[in-house]
This record gives sequence, C-alpha cells and structure tokens, in this order.
Amino acid sequence: MRVTIAQLEVSGDHPANLVVVRQAVAEALRVSGDLLVLPEYASGYDASGVGVAHAETLDGPFVTTLRELTAGTSLTVVGGMVQAAADGGLPGNVVVVVRGGDLVGSYRKVHLYDAFGHRESDRLAAGDPAAEPLVVPVGDLQVGVMTCYDLRFPESARRLVDAGAQVLVVPAAWAAGPGKVEQWRILAQARAIENVSAVVAVGQAGRGVSGHSLLVGPDGAVAMELGDGPAYRTADVDAEGVVAERDRNPSLVNRRYTVVPSTPA
Repeated sequence: MRVTIAQLEVSGDHPANLVVVRQAVAEALRVSGDLLVLPEYASGYDASGVGVAHAETLDGPFVTTLRELTAGTSLTVVGGMVQAAADGGLPGNVVVVVRGGDLVGSYRKVHLYDAFGHRESDRLAAGDPAAEPLVVPVGDLQVGVMTCYDLRFPESARRLVDAGAQVLVVPAAWAAGPGKVEQWRILAQARAIENVSAVVAVGQAGRGVSGHSLLVGPDGAVAMELGDGPAYRTADVDAEGVVAERDRNPSLVNRRYTVVPSTPA
C-alpha cells in the first residue's frame, strides 16, 4: 500500500483550504498513491478553538471536493472535518474516508481534547464509544481510523485491531507545547508495538500545532518523520511485513483481556 502523508497548514479560510487539499490529492495521484492522509480539521482550523463556525455537512464543500477529486480513481482519502449537527446542537469532530468518488465511512472522535488547558467538549459533541469501529480495506491492507487525542488511549487502537486493522491512521492537530512532540512520537510507537500494526500519524503544520507526522512500522521503528512545516511524503507499507512481524511477535494472540466500550460519566 502506497501512502502519501500530507502535513498541511490549515486556516479558518475554508475555500483556501480546499486549494491546499486539491494540491495534496494531485500529489497522491502523481505518485500513484493508494492512500492519502490529511490532518484533523483539514477543512478549517483555528488554534484558539474549532466549533460551529467551522462546521459543514457531509454533502458540503469539503466532502464534495474529495468526492469529485477521487472520482474515477482508486485513491482513498482520509481527512478530518467538523460535521454540523442535524438538530442544531454541537457539531462533531469527524474523520471521513472517501474513495472513488464515494464517501465510504466516517468516524466521530470519541475522546475530546479536554486536557493541557484545552476544552474541546465546550464546542464539539463526542462520538459514541460503542459505534462500530471504522476499518476499511486499502490495497492489500486493512486500515483503522482514529484521531489525535485518541492516540493517548490504547483501547481505541486495540478495538480497531480487534476489528481487523493492520494499519492505524491518526489524523491530528497535535497541540504544541513542552514535550508534546516527544509524547506524540512515543505514543505512536507504543500503539504500533502493542498492536503489531503500522501507524500513520499525520499532524498539522502551523501556529499552535506540532507537525512531525510519522510513519511507524509494526515493530515500533520510526520509518519516516516530518519536521514542523508543511510537507508531503510518500512511502510504501508492506502487507507481508505486517504479517511477518505478527508471526514473529504474537502478542495479539497471547492477550488475555478484551476491550469493552463504556458510557462516559
């Protein structure tokens, strides 16, 4: 599976962001990519907080553009947006999966970022922990979708792996701060090691966020790491390599506990 990482700098200007998204899709198609991963909030972002002002429907400009750009291709695009609530309530932090002109799935962020002085839950509604895990086939691999703060919760990744994921994709707008890049890297490696899965963790570039998108192998080795600024990078994830590592390290077979979704207090 050939994956293109698009570490984008996203603003509050939605039409301008669509220009950047178009460029990212063009790059993925140029290199014959199977999977393009955009960051969390790729449709619109404000470092001071994202909420109703950035919300769109699933038939709005962001998803419609992705559908138009992928129509007639085999490219799968994973990217974050803010989905407007049908009932006029708080919107959701959602990751969409678009392939061949179709919206094939979406995941609403379960763990809202109420940490390090941030209160995402003041502006957004959390997803249902019991919702079906989003795992989609891409090439010869099964790709599970989570986002940003979910990376700090190992049960989120494990539930995706239990649903068949061999690759964990993590669009993010990982907040900048002391030690935050180190935590991002360590957590991505931990999720890879404990789940014997490749991890594609794609961050935003720009003010208030960390960048440093990562591709981590199923053995926990960092195969690729970007810097602070906007960039594209493409690499291949080997399905046979994931299978071989799981044979060599059968920790998933040796486990003795299961993950059960719970209702937040």
